[in-house]
Amino acid sequence: MSHRNLKYLNQNRVIYRKYSSDTPTSTYNWGWHYEEGTYDYYSLFNTKAKINSYKSLKWHLLTLWYLNPKLTMDEFRNLSEYICYENNGFITFEVPEQILNNMIYEVYMEDLDRPPKNRLRKIVFKDGTGLSTSEKLSIVGTIAGKGKSIKEDDIYDAMLYIHEQSKITIAKLAEVLKCSQRTIHRNMGEELKREKELLNRQNEN
Repeated sequence: MSHRNLKYLNQNRVIYRKYSSDTPTSTYNWGWHYEEGTYDYYSLFNTKAKINSYKSLKWHLLTLWYLNPKLTMDEFRNLSEYICYENNGFITFEVPEQILNNMIYEVYMEDLDRPPKNRLRKIVFKDGTGLSTSEKLSIVGTIAGKGKSIKEDDIYDAMLYIHEQSKITIAKLAEVLKCSQRTIHRNMGEELKREKELLNRQNEN
């Protein structure tokens, strides 16, 4: 299945997106800009990227548990099993029952007072803006171009929206962020490089 089946989540009112409670630097009709970035914006299943590793799976389950603290153990188990059923379009690999059981238990025992580790985001678009991917990329590039230097979180924002359209390349990132390809190479850490390759492999499938 190429598209996620969100029916179960929506019918059971599972929260999988949360806007940041941090104060934005600027507010627009399309969303918000955080000059120093925010870790408090959670948006699961908002791009074509699928869960492709146990590390990513655990993060998604932990975030769902964090965003839905009133779930019972049985409800959380049902949700986890739904996410891990490949035909529902969330995940790219089969998860053995015992591994999933262990992961569910570990996640359920986590302290909810500690938010799951999250990527820093500078630009957050509201749902239902009607903006095309090209328009979002234009906004990302314009705002990032106002800064003194390009940072990893600027590159990550651009990667997400390029991924919606086509293959992510250094040249496209440089074009969107209005900088040189050397600047992209210099500011792209190993983790972000791996994420770029994973996203591109998903576009090939």
